[in-house]
Amino acid sequence: MPTDFAATRDQFHLPKGVIYLDGNSLGPLPRAAAARVASCVTDEWGDMLIRGWNAAGWMDQPTKLGDRIGRLIGAEAGSIVLGDTLSIKVYQALASALDMVPSRRVILSDTGNFPSDLYMAEGLCRTLGPEYRLVTVAPEDVADALTEDVAVLMLTQVDYRTGRLHDMAALTALAHEKGAIAVWDLAHSAGALPVDLAACRADFAVGCTYKYLNSGPGGPAFIYVAPRHQDTTRPALSGWLGHAAPFAFDLHYRPGSGIERMRVGTPPVLQLAALGASLDIWDTVDMAALRARSVALCEAFITGVEATCPTLTLASPRNADQRGSQVSFRHPEGYAIMQALIAQGVIGDFRAPDILRFGFTPLYTSDADVSGAVAILAGIMASNSWDQPAFKTRAKVT
Repeated sequence: MPTDFAATRDQFHLPKGVIYLDGNSLGPLPRAAAARVASCVTDEWGDMLIRGWNAAGWMDQPTKLGDRIGRLIGAEAGSIVLGDTLSIKVYQALASALDMVPSRRVILSDTGNFPSDLYMAEGLCRTLGPEYRLVTVAPEDVADALTEDVAVLMLTQVDYRTGRLHDMAALTALAHEKGAIAVWDLAHSAGALPVDLAACRADFAVGCTYKYLNSGPGGPAFIYVAPRHQDTTRPALSGWLGHAAPFAFDLHYRPGSGIERMRVGTPPVLQLAALGASLDIWDTVDMAALRARSVALCEAFITGVEATCPTLTLASPRNADQRGSQVSFRHPEGYAIMQALIAQGVIGDFRAPDILRFGFTPLYTSDADVSGAVAILAGIMASNSWDQPAFKTRAKVT
């Protein structure tokens, strides 16, 4: 049955007078989330108190919701658990992957990767010793750099700045051919386009839920471990809830079975409640239909901007098959232009050094949003109304 994107749009709180093209950074509020969280606060935390861990099923939510995310990214049942932050999950996946190839010391990534992933890799290398190192190459050079020295290939599938899309299946197969483990960051993929972790034979994957999956600011991250690795993977962070029997209170760590061993800290119960409300919407969405709609929205935006804003340069791949669900343009005054747009109700964001970034999320982005954003951007560029001191003052979050 085709997905009704008008119906999904109605299930989000979208402020009047705002065209929201930044769901690739923070998804908007699902209408049901406030009531769901309020119920969790008053009916569960309030009335059940600590009994909520059992009576309300709080302890089981990280894997139950993980399976619901799994449908969107082609993951096998029981292969995803939620909790902690994306950086923590990157660290877990990398450390476990390195442990699987003890004779090698190189992590390979690309210069388009999200810097936080690279920071975590650098820190892990420093912890493990000077013989470990992170190597980064240009995105187009990754395949050539995959040699028998590489222990782990760590890539973000969709470039956070440009939307460039890596070929997960091909690069994972090449990594395996070279004897390396493949770790994928799906921060800009999960909920943005169809992903098939199982078919691609990915070893590990991580991602966040506050972007396309709309769990709210600071929402929990997830980690995927392929079933073939789950009972032999050594958890780098031996947290209490990853123990085989947390409430036995053993003095020594024994890893839990399957994906449970990748749990670390206490589940963020209130944010999981918000995520559950969002996933109720996602349960109605066909991912192939989502992708087709995403491509149509992005193509319309590119066509409109290029026809009306000649001083903006497309930074995203022109071929939709090589692009995620975002479109980026370059301009030396990109920050000021974005602030001028936001002042007129079109919310995208800026990424250094010169990128105006726009996310297209079919669950709530309409054709009218696209045409309206193009018209406002064209007016700003034609009038140079961005050229004001107030628009050039950098805020902490860009």
